[in-house]
Amino acid sequence: MSFQFTEEQIKRYSRHIILPEVGGKGQEKLLNSKVLVIGAGGLGSPALYYLAAAGVGTIGIVDFDVVDFSNLQRQILHNTSRVGKPKVESAKMTLEELNPDVNVIAHNERIHKGNVLDIIKDYDVVLDGSDNFPTRFLVNDACYFLDKPLVSAAILRFEGQLTTFDYRNKEESPCYRCLFPEPPPPGLVPSCQEAGLLGVVGGIMGTLQANEALKLILDIGEPLVGKLLIFDALGTEFNVVKLRKDKKCPLCGENPVIKELIEYDQESCDIRF
Repeated sequence: MSFQFTEEQIKRYSRHIILPEVGGKGQEKLLNSKVLVIGAGGLGSPALYYLAAAGVGTIGIVDFDVVDFSNLQRQILHNTSRVGKPKVESAKMTLEELNPDVNVIAHNERIHKGNVLDIIKDYDVVLDGSDNFPTRFLVNDACYFLDKPLVSAAILRFEGQLTTFDYRNKEESPCYRCLFPEPPPPGLVPSCQEAGLLGVVGGIMGTLQANEALKLILDIGEPLVGKLLIFDALGTEFNVVKLRKDKKCPLCGENPVIKELIEYDQESCDIRF
């Protein structure tokens, strides 16, 4: 039996449905899909907003922080009246008001070795907008072990970076550890509080993360697998460099030594690849 859109859904998603690359079948795919976003901050906010607007049927949000005044310069899901409220609750309110079709699941908890696999396992695509290296490595490894596509972005000052790791095809896709075998020493990468961030950079890169997720779900276009997109806000320039699998990678190389989850203690703030 074919999927039956309501009259309201036909109006809401009309600009998708008239696209030959999407159509009714593609919109049905979106409504049946499940996307998890790690972090409801500078990257997660725009990514979540556009995923909900697009009609992604189930959206999970992982964040354990509360809304702060300093977030409002870039984290568009939140507002002044919600300062002090858990970010996942604020995000859920915004997304449900935008699109009641969407089932928003709030994971108001710190992601760690003991819960990451259970949180990720039921989702089709994972977006990482976290602000510290331990979480990034943990999410990467979990997605690798669960064969989940991972869209990873990072922002700092006037620069953003983005790539997609498609762990459904491990033979072709490099992994995060091909770039960084392990976290850098503490203090090597400046925090957002130390270096600053132009708020709009998060909006640009988070929106591009949503774009990658939609392409993966719809199986259209060319996701950034094996490519690193670098954005320079001051020059308004985008550059793409190739990423290659590292044969000596400790996770996906020819002789892997990482065969279970590792939890690092080191912490940082907004980071780049």
